[in-house]
Amino acid sequence: MKNKNHSEKRRYSYLTSEIEAAYHEAAWKFGLSDSAMRILYTICLCGEECLLSEVVRLSGISKQTINSALRKLEQDGNVFLETVDGKKKKVCLTEEGKLLAKNSAVRVQEIEDAIFDSWSEVERNSYMELTERFLIAFREKTKEISL
Repeated sequence: MKNKNHSEKRRYSYLTSEIEAAYHEAAWKFGLSDSAMRILYTICLCGEECLLSEVVRLSGISKQTINSALRKLEQDGNVFLETVDGKKKKVCLTEEGKLLAKNSAVRVQEIEDAIFDSWSEVERNSYMELTERFLIAFREKTKEISL
């Protein structure tokens, strides 16, 4: 049993690493860093603008990395920050940013959509349910870690 579990963990590790590598390759092909691609991707999930807190939450990137990537995207004229309610910040795509997002993040989302559309509803639901269960269980178990 242990050997089978070890083999499955190796396969899981390999698959997740290869998926990340495929997203990295896509970002590279568009001339974007992984962080910039994930920020654009996240903004596109929200529309053409997104609260900075949502970019942090949905992208899974650290605040420091997001801030560095946003500065670069701002310098390149792709995004601008806008204050909302006096203290919240919203990340907005410029016209140039909308074009960049359309030609990169949106294309990746279309690839994902095509893949999900090729699966049956049962397969999609199963994939999402198992992925969510894994995430919830992993978060719970890592709360138990102490130094």
